[in-house]
Amino acid sequence: MTLPKNETGIVTVTHKRYAVFRIFLLTSCLVGLRRSFAREEDTMDFKLNKEQEAIQKAAREFAQGEFDKEIALEHERAHTFPTELLKKACELGFIGIHFPEEYGGQEYGIVENALVVEEFCRQDSSIGIALSLADFSSEVILRAGSEEQKQKYLIPVTKGEALSSGGFTEPDHGSDITLMDTTAVKEGDEYVINGVKTFITNGTIGSFVILLCQTDPEAKPTYRGQSTIIVETGTPGYTTADVGEKMGVKMTSTGELSFNNARVPSSNLVGEENKGFYQVLEFFDESRVEIAAQALGIAQGAFDRALAYTKERSQFGKKLAQFQVTQHKLADMVTQIETARLIVYKSAWNFDQGNIDPKLTSIAKMYAGRVAVEVADEAIQLFGGYGYMLEYEVERFYRDAKLMEIYEGTREIQKNTIASALLGKL
Repeated sequence: MTLPKNETGIVTVTHKRYAVFRIFLLTSCLVGLRRSFAREEDTMDFKLNKEQEAIQKAAREFAQGEFDKEIALEHERAHTFPTELLKKACELGFIGIHFPEEYGGQEYGIVENALVVEEFCRQDSSIGIALSLADFSSEVILRAGSEEQKQKYLIPVTKGEALSSGGFTEPDHGSDITLMDTTAVKEGDEYVINGVKTFITNGTIGSFVILLCQTDPEAKPTYRGQSTIIVETGTPGYTTADVGEKMGVKMTSTGELSFNNARVPSSNLVGEENKGFYQVLEFFDESRVEIAAQALGIAQGAFDRALAYTKERSQFGKKLAQFQVTQHKLADMVTQIETARLIVYKSAWNFDQGNIDPKLTSIAKMYAGRVAVEVADEAIQLFGGYGYMLEYEVERFYRDAKLMEIYEGTREIQKNTIASALLGKL
């Protein structure tokens, strides 16, 4: 490239040529930067890699092929867990996909688990939730348990031979897990447990529960004296009862657990004594991503059905999708879903990078949960009277969606976490 010079030999360019020259220089700089940053392992990329795309596709095809609507309605009416589908999902490695291979997993991360959960809930909200909660709370063992505990409890879960549950919530304290009335007193080589837990996922069907107990009643603040202990179903003094009829998520048991001098070996202590509160908080950072993925899948599934319906249904001489009011509704719904997806995927990716950010996981759960409710609600509106009928499924998606804003920390608790991270100690 030859540039014009004046009589002193200094390069001169016209305004137009100067603009072209600036673009040339900028392009050259960007190419150099791109070559430099290409050597970096972690670059900003909003695409899934090929392996993740394959997992997503496999989960979608499995759900589309196995999650029959009639099967879903049968389990919904009977309030039964879809055990036969769990077995199939386990055989294909979907359950506990984020566990190491030695514990029955596939050695993937939270991103891949979120992709599976999203696709399952997209196809059927109730079945998807039930299957994704089959390993509920077992991450506490995965992250803090002994090698013996991991071998004993995680492998059966990934094989579909056991269901896990987490006993954190108590009748008098609800979302406040800093206070525990359930106690575990050390006697010799055993813990003697007394207390009650409520609203426990898989409570009446779980093979074991990871129980948050007060092991040091003198600790100040009290949460510094809490521990997590594994209690197996069938332990004398340990009984369960269903909490009653729920609005949605009817394939998954929600139970009340009672402990009356239940004795368990001290080897069932997970990690160090009096570290349970911190273990559970770390678990919540992980589980919030999974719940957010459930919500994302529910929103997408409700939207898919609404979109298809508006293209087929005619009113006043034309398709519903031809009305601007319908188009605007669909535009708002997909905008919410895509925004939620970015937050959910980012929170999952962040966790896999070792950047545990309670603020981000709380944002993901809070926002995706709200989107699930609003999109499912709008889907019913687009269906009109048919949306209120069982046959068209969106009413069930709506009923299931509401739980996304309640369990694993209510919407208000997520706001507390976000605000605390923003403001720090005042």
